[in-house]
Amino acid sequence: MTQNPSRPLFLVIGPQYFIYFGVMGVFLPFFNLYCYHLGFSGFQIGVLSGIRSVALVVFPLFWGLVADRFHARRKIYIGCNLASTLFWALLLFASDFSTMAVIIALYGMFYAPIISFLEAFTMDALGDDKQSYGRLRAYGSISFILTVLILGKVLDLAGVGIIVTLILAGSLVQAVAAFKIPDVQIKKQASDRAGLRFFIRPRVLVFLTCAFLMLVSHGTYYGFYSIHLETLGLDKTFIGISWALASTAEILVMVKSDRLFARFSLERVLMFSFIVAALRWAILFVTASPGIILLSQVLHAVTYGTFHVASILYIDRLTPDASKTMGQAVNNAVTYGLGLVVGFLFSGVLYESLGAYRLFGVSSLIALVAGGVFCLLYLFERKQAA
Repeated sequence: MTQNPSRPLFLVIGPQYFIYFGVMGVFLPFFNLYCYHLGFSGFQIGVLSGIRSVALVVFPLFWGLVADRFHARRKIYIGCNLASTLFWALLLFASDFSTMAVIIALYGMFYAPIISFLEAFTMDALGDDKQSYGRLRAYGSISFILTVLILGKVLDLAGVGIIVTLILAGSLVQAVAAFKIPDVQIKKQASDRAGLRFFIRPRVLVFLTCAFLMLVSHGTYYGFYSIHLETLGLDKTFIGISWALASTAEILVMVKSDRLFARFSLERVLMFSFIVAALRWAILFVTASPGIILLSQVLHAVTYGTFHVASILYIDRLTPDASKTMGQAVNNAVTYGLGLVVGFLFSGVLYESLGAYRLFGVSSLIALVAGGVFCLLYLFERKQAA
């Protein structure tokens, strides 16, 4: 097992993050906007986002369990990349809601585990130097920035109709690159049954609950932020710049994450992230100023950057060696899966009646509750240790 982030590691795993989040740079800001231009309602957009997120709950757990049980992580990773690309290609021939819903469900079955598998590969490959994770993950943020900056202008000129084709092209590249991933495995020190016990530990359950609420609070942002900006009269170039600014701030945190976690505990970083998320959504609740909206995007450095890195490291610390793939799968399933399912459906159902402003206000309260619960856990653990 690699103990340090060698140059070959960065050259092999770094591009995986670069391609994956490049595709996300097309999908997250613009796919829902594409559906909006097809004439789908807010509820239908929420349902499509929810279907994809349901897959992120169920299938990372299924594939992660299979991978750990049969030591087949690399084979499953490659197969899921190929299958998800094939199903996405079917969207080239669909424009009605029912057909797209079925295709998104099939696509999600195989797309869902890709990122959790990649995180597990990275954690194993880094070995004792896990705090360097942020520098590897920064490849994805750089790709996301470049994509949204370029794509915003392209869509102003060409229209949103090219979204599906662009995502397909990126997925094809990802599928080819998947064959280069190293087959890193940690020798198991305990049985699979023993390794799975970490799910029911109170500390893990409380953390996953708080992380779930954190991503629920992001549902309005990921589902309707771009639509919100368009309804304010802002063009797609502005939308692209807005998303790019958020990722630029995120990179600054990730590349220096080793210094951050050398100074502050994972628990303190997580608590701070919850508080800043509540502030960020509150700002979007009270303002329509383009300048203030752009400024608030800088907070993405904390609400995503520090929170994501701290969460990956925190769950890795809690997870036994026997279930490292499963641990990251559970984390992704509960947060980016179940959390966003609830967030997307919640915001989709209420968008028509409440509008984006009030939904961001509710998001702020949800993040505040999550932070409060995690703070209570932290104080309880400190009291127990005293």
